[in-house]
Amino acid sequence: MTYNNVGKIVNTHGIRGEVKVLATTDFVDKRFAPGETLYVAIKDNEPKKLTIQRHRRQKQFEMLTFEEVSDINEAEKYKGAQLQITSDQQTPLENGEFYYREIIGLKVYSVQKEFLGTITDIMETGANDVWIVARPNGKEVLLPAIKDVILNVNLDQHCVIVDWLEGLDEQ
Repeated sequence: MTYNNVGKIVNTHGIRGEVKVLATTDFVDKRFAPGETLYVAIKDNEPKKLTIQRHRRQKQFEMLTFEEVSDINEAEKYKGAQLQITSDQQTPLENGEFYYREIIGLKVYSVQKEFLGTITDIMETGANDVWIVARPNGKEVLLPAIKDVILNVNLDQHCVIVDWLEGLDEQ
């Protein structure tokens, strides 16, 4: 079974087993709704199933309690662990939308079929995402993820076709 990260438990909160989570999902309300199932990954062990009992927000964190965790001692062992969902639990995306994990690692080619590099990370900015491309020469290039630049994303062929803007390589 494939698991995907949706948040990280960064700390415990109080004595009743509540945990402070830094969310890494765009679907916070759906993912952390009471009754939803998450899996917690601890080191190399098989992920353990947890059912959300309560969810609330506190500043930039999601505060969760689980039916299976009743006190701080139980919650403490999950500190630093990733919260995950199975592939079956994933929310379907609109046509032309992708999960970050699908984009990272794709090979980038120009319209002229020149290999330009590999996407290593994604930065979120206010206007649009920026894909970080590791060039073959070891340098990194910031590629704006906009329609004028990203012409085609082909997950089957593990590549992206871009209109490489003049000056991108001159950083």
